[in-house]
Amino acid sequence: MSHTIKPVEPARPTFAGEVSGIDLTRRLTDAEVAAIHAGMDRFGVLVFRDQHLDDEQQLAFSRQLGALEKATGDIMAEKDRRLSMDLNDISNVDKHGELLPRDDRRRLFSLGNMLWHSDSSFKDVPAKYSLLSARRIPATGGNTEFADMRAAYDALDDATKAEAHDLICAHSQIFSRGILGFDDFTDAERAKWAPVRQRLVRRHPNTGRLSLYLSSHAGAIEGWPVPEARAFLRDLTEHATQRQFVYAHVWRQWDLVMWDNRVTMHRARRYRADEVRDMRRTTLTNEVSSLEQAPI
Repeated sequence: MSHTIKPVEPARPTFAGEVSGIDLTRRLTDAEVAAIHAGMDRFGVLVFRDQHLDDEQQLAFSRQLGALEKATGDIMAEKDRRLSMDLNDISNVDKHGELLPRDDRRRLFSLGNMLWHSDSSFKDVPAKYSLLSARRIPATGGNTEFADMRAAYDALDDATKAEAHDLICAHSQIFSRGILGFDDFTDAERAKWAPVRQRLVRRHPNTGRLSLYLSSHAGAIEGWPVPEARAFLRDLTEHATQRQFVYAHVWRQWDLVMWDNRVTMHRARRYRADEVRDMRRTTLTNEVSSLEQAPI
């Protein structure tokens, strides 16, 4: 069966493509793998509808695209995990399938997903692709919004581009959760999520395009006073998340959406606390630090 990738929104033909004709539950051909990588380079976000994946099928598909990172970005105790360490549990249920209490520490920590961010920017080697499978979705709400950081960079004035060009930021989940007032961290967690260095502007290794590398995890700029750094990062985030740069994905059950964290930011939207939202995410490692993707 032939496959196609068409813009989700024809008015923005280079951001968010919908893929048809590829069944992710089976092993892909080399041509299909190449088409997905090419689609990611063009669109940054790809949508696959009606993909009835189980965990092993999602893992098998993801591994055809590259090396996976481990799910070490949550505060889940080993005894509480319901998924393997190759899968990120993006849900509001416990290992028995019951809703987490509204004041549960795990749930409160996960609310950070509702802030604009790039997956794993708090790791020395951040994420490349994220692949999110919708297993169970709430009746309303819970959408995911994506911002095109290439277009956002292109729209900056020349003076701001020059100012941002060589800046290095410090990223940590301690900072992003602090924005929401969550500071319930153990000493081990604070050590685990010590700040890491990431470029503010990076070049895509395949397309050569420059993009802003922003995230709610970014809380400092090297050589800048912290208040000035945070004000500048906030201005850039407000610029990058204007409506003209954003695609809002309305989930259907069994959608799989994948995105390139090198050229996008994203955030989950609110939904009722008494409804289940059960998503599984596999994540490909970028393999190198953003520091090695200099905007020369």
